[in-house]
Amino acid sequence: MRRRPRTLAALLALALAATGATAGVNQAQAEIDRQAQVDATQYLVGRGISDVTGPAAENGMMGYSKFGQNTTGIHQRLRSRAFVTVDQSTGRRVAYVNADLGMIFQAQRDAVLAKLQARYGDLYTERNLLLSATHTHSGPGGQSHNLAYNLSILGFQKQAFDATVDGIVESIAEAHQNLAPGTISLGRSTLTNASVNRSRVAFEQNPAADQAAFPQAIDPAVTVLRFQQGGSDIGAISWFATHATSITNENTLISPDNKGYAAYRWEHDEKGVRYLDESQGFVAAFPNTNAGDMSPNLNLKPGSGPTEDPVTNSRILGERQQTAAEEAYNGPRATITGSIDARMRFVDMSAVQVDGRYTPDGQPHRTCPGVVGVSTLAGSVEDGPGIAIIPEGVTNPFFELLKPFKVDVPPWLISCQSPKLAAVPTGLLQATPDVVPIQLVKLGQFHLVAVPGEVTIVAGLRLRRTVAAELGVPLENVLIQGYANAYSQYVTTPEEYQLQQYEGGSTLFGKYTLPAYQQEFAGLARALKAGTPVAAGTHPPKPATAELNLQTGVVFDSPPPFKKFGQVLADAAPSYQLGATVSVSFVTGHPKNNLRRNGTFLEVQQLVSGQWQRVADDGDWTTTYRWERTGIADSKATVTWKATATGTYRIVHHGDAKALNGTITPFTGTSRTFTVA
Repeated sequence: MRRRPRTLAALLALALAATGATAGVNQAQAEIDRQAQVDATQYLVGRGISDVTGPAAENGMMGYSKFGQNTTGIHQRLRSRAFVTVDQSTGRRVAYVNADLGMIFQAQRDAVLAKLQARYGDLYTERNLLLSATHTHSGPGGQSHNLAYNLSILGFQKQAFDATVDGIVESIAEAHQNLAPGTISLGRSTLTNASVNRSRVAFEQNPAADQAAFPQAIDPAVTVLRFQQGGSDIGAISWFATHATSITNENTLISPDNKGYAAYRWEHDEKGVRYLDESQGFVAAFPNTNAGDMSPNLNLKPGSGPTEDPVTNSRILGERQQTAAEEAYNGPRATITGSIDARMRFVDMSAVQVDGRYTPDGQPHRTCPGVVGVSTLAGSVEDGPGIAIIPEGVTNPFFELLKPFKVDVPPWLISCQSPKLAAVPTGLLQATPDVVPIQLVKLGQFHLVAVPGEVTIVAGLRLRRTVAAELGVPLENVLIQGYANAYSQYVTTPEEYQLQQYEGGSTLFGKYTLPAYQQEFAGLARALKAGTPVAAGTHPPKPATAELNLQTGVVFDSPPPFKKFGQVLADAAPSYQLGATVSVSFVTGHPKNNLRRNGTFLEVQQLVSGQWQRVADDGDWTTTYRWERTGIADSKATVTWKATATGTYRIVHHGDAKALNGTITPFTGTSRTFTVA
């Protein structure tokens, strides 16, 4: 439970008790004056959080594009964290969301906007809604309308899609509901042991002046916004560039990875938030910036660094991010002041005529319809390898033997994409989007450049420089928000593109993708500075294969002979030592029958004064929920918990079973009582 904000009377009493009478009155008056200033602030601020966890079993996972990597349970639930800020002097507002998802897709954004506008009218629009993802690779997929992002998941998964849309809307609604006068401040720190450049050879193709901005070939910047209402802390947003790929493609448990653990550590461990309680608490978001070439795998191998255990690494990298964020949060900060505003429009990135002002050679060039390169199929060997026989760095004069992997690409498109060895013309097939949203958000003196893709650190630097110059603001007050509003893969510099590493092969719109973004964001910046509107442009079309699905659903559940749902199959021992792992298995139903969003498939209950109290659930780090099919229609759930405190406990499993007629019935199973000493 969270402490309630102190009242002015309580603050006055505290001041009087701590000092002599005269000094106490003066201090109390100063506190009253300070509080009055807070109450008179120009901003309303609010925060919210909700559950976006999709199907915990038999749903392909998003991120590594690995066929057969299907969910089999939950380590920790995925959450959407929202912040709404309103400029009271103008009424303008921005809703910012960071969700524990691999990507944000246009389909999700459209559905979120439709639900928000049904509820709030035109308060939230394409212009002032910014949705972003942490980029975890350990969540359910199938949430895009573009086929390329659903292939390994066997198509569009409506249940997974609805879970993300509903959870995002709920988090925004909660932030909207608790809007109150407040302040925002901006802090900074650095973090040098939570990322490594996984594409150093491409990074070193950039001019020396660009490389000099990143002496360790990483972006160490940690940028934190601190939100307060009436002087009480309500939340924080902490940006840092590293992939959420500590957990490898061998994993099948839902996990928010290192960024999700950072949020959990701050919210749950330090601020006492209990996600299943009704009371509102501290919300800590850990979004990504220009993380395109930033890996958390410090030894440049999947799941390696700082240890050889991926789960441990996700915790350590999360701790490091949270510690650096808290340093910025509690250190010297600048108060956010000034107007709130935003600009957004759709850009057809397949056909941007780029002015020579933005290109390395000073000549005009154009972008191309989206093409996935053969290097993309190789995957990132540092985070998630792809097809073993295909190396990174494949360019079109070589590897003629790989031509059988290609779908016919028009000669003009091959030339436009040079030196990329084209694998699939995904843009022409509408398998990846060519039309994408770009957005520029202003929160006082702080600006977010919302890019629908993964931007390398030098590409991000150039884009920030362009926007900062147009706005006439310091570079440090312009930040890349990656993985925002839609997804169109990578953004490399033209120099990095030449080498066709994984990131270059995945830069869909050709060598001049970054200059095109520089040009288009410069236009948004000019409009924002001048206060002039921007036409939204043409919304991308819905592909014909948008909701194609080859994944079968749940037909029915049946317990094994002479068993019933919820029955214990393997019970807890009578007693455990502190730190031991408790494991209990139950007869269960398919978790797709009920996602139990904002709920749980398990509880660890402790006996306190004769009453059972929940002390852990499936959103906690110390628990796991694993589902396993044991027959055609029967399955079991295995719940584990690392015993973290002495006492008397039991494990409870909540499940749901589907009958042949389609009726879904909830059930509960309970382990024996056991002690931890």
